[in-house]
Amino acid sequence: MRFLRQSLVGVFLAFLTLGLLLVAVQMITGAVQDVLTRDSQPPEVRERIFAVSVRTAKPETITPYLEAFGQVQSRRRLELRAALGGRVIFLAEDFEDGGTVTAGELLVELDPADMQSALDRAKSDLLDAQFEERDAERSLLLAQDELKSAEAQAELRDRALQRQQDLQTRGVGAAASVEEAELAATSSHQAVLARRIALAQAESRVDQATTLFARARIALEGAERDLEDMTIHAAFDGTLTGVTLVEGRLVSANEKLAELVDPNMLEVAFRVSTAQYVRLLDAQGDLVTAPVTISLEVTGADLTATGIISRDSGSAGEGQTGRLIYARLDDAPGFKPGDFVTVSIEEQPLENVVRMPSSALDASGNVLVLGPDDRLEPIPVQLVRRQGDEVLLRGAGLAGREVVIGRTPLLGSGVRVRPLRIEASIESDPDMVELSDAKRAQLVAQVEASQRMTQDVKNQVLGQLRDTKVPASLLRRLDENRAGG
Repeated sequence: MRFLRQSLVGVFLAFLTLGLLLVAVQMITGAVQDVLTRDSQPPEVRERIFAVSVRTAKPETITPYLEAFGQVQSRRRLELRAALGGRVIFLAEDFEDGGTVTAGELLVELDPADMQSALDRAKSDLLDAQFEERDAERSLLLAQDELKSAEAQAELRDRALQRQQDLQTRGVGAAASVEEAELAATSSHQAVLARRIALAQAESRVDQATTLFARARIALEGAERDLEDMTIHAAFDGTLTGVTLVEGRLVSANEKLAELVDPNMLEVAFRVSTAQYVRLLDAQGDLVTAPVTISLEVTGADLTATGIISRDSGSAGEGQTGRLIYARLDDAPGFKPGDFVTVSIEEQPLENVVRMPSSALDASGNVLVLGPDDRLEPIPVQLVRRQGDEVLLRGAGLAGREVVIGRTPLLGSGVRVRPLRIEASIESDPDMVELSDAKRAQLVAQVEASQRMTQDVKNQVLGQLRDTKVPASLLRRLDENRAGG
């Protein structure tokens, strides 16, 4: 039995080995036949075609806009300061941050007791000066009368001396009488001199009284101004800001109490580069009064206002570059001084330029245009302006050519493409395309027949295709899927 079992196992192993050898021979034979019958020519490679959006370059006259950022400020501001120190005894009801006041309204009143006392003393000093002036004038009149009397007496003494001298000459007069008359005449002249000195002193007293009266009047006017400075009135209609005052507080001289701003006289100050500033100059080198539009983006509603350029700063500013320009606003409801806004300035019109999306221009200054056999070729262009997401271009041979407006790294010179010509108004939204009915029906049928899209994705794409305008990126994806790329 043992011998029979071992013999059967040996026969089984021999047949198994023979079967494996036959399978190996068959596999080798099949491989050799495949090698001998294989075609040595390489398979044909199909060129990949990309779907691109193109737009026809149409030269036109375009008015570019320069955008900058600026700050709204009031052209009429007034700092309310205390001219003199004192205690606040009255505040207006609207004297608060954001309060609206009218011209001439009493805003702040300080305790006027000390100033009133100074005014009373100044009035008393003025009365004393008036009394002194009248007294000096009366003394001057008396001195003038005394001088006239002394001169009359001197004239009489001179005539008496003349008579005595005549009598002595005729031999009837005595020498003693002549000497006595001479002494009397000399005394009268001395009295006239004394009266002249008194008259000069009276005139000097009048001058001093006049000066004293003028000083007293100046002191009175100063006291009246000091008393008026104890009250602060609104110089114009406006809004208060920066209020830091309460009733009963002691304020010092020249302390800032608040700031009065006219909200109806606003302007915007914005800084531009020197190159942008040059574009705002006319042929004579003067700043043009170009129209500007400011906007303040807020949630739910955007505030806008218009105005014109009024002036530029006299200097560039320490540590600053470019130029600071001011624009006067016409009517700016909702804007407040200090708002940070976007400023759009209308420049001079540019002729013979082509408007394109910024994605059409590469870093080397070339654009891709559609050539023969739908192959791309680059054209060098000149960048004239950048307008947000658009560029204004000039270039030889650009007019009338179809330019690729959505460039990708896969696109280049010589690449064959399938042009997607946009017939809608691209000026408003270059990423949206308006489809014809036939094109829309074709795309809908393609989406519905697609086996790679889920039902949710199909519903979303079909919803976008039902809209009047369809995203250009969606059209490119559908065309690439249809072409197998």
